[in-house]
Amino acid sequence: MRAVITVIGKDNVGILYKVSGICAEMGVNVIEVTQSVLQDMFAMIMLVDITGMNKDFAELVDGMTSLGEKLGLSIHTMHEDIFNSMHNI
Repeated sequence: MRAVITVIGKDNVGILYKVSGICAEMGVNVIEVTQSVLQDMFAMIMLVDITGMNKDFAELVDGMTSLGEKLGLSIHTMHEDIFNSMHNI
């Protein structure tokens, strides 16, 4: 099972470190990362494997949302099935 994590906001030092840190704490494996910095705007998409996650998926969502609020970023975490359904219309 996989999930997609998107991060958008003003660029700052350590965004990838902090997002991947939450993943590591919860047993979520980062499969792929793509990121861009456009002037001072940061954009990142992560594909993660949640098969070995040691927490509930809702806790991952809440943790990422809280981190985004703390850093002034928009962080969305979505199960791959939902992501695929939204983009196959």
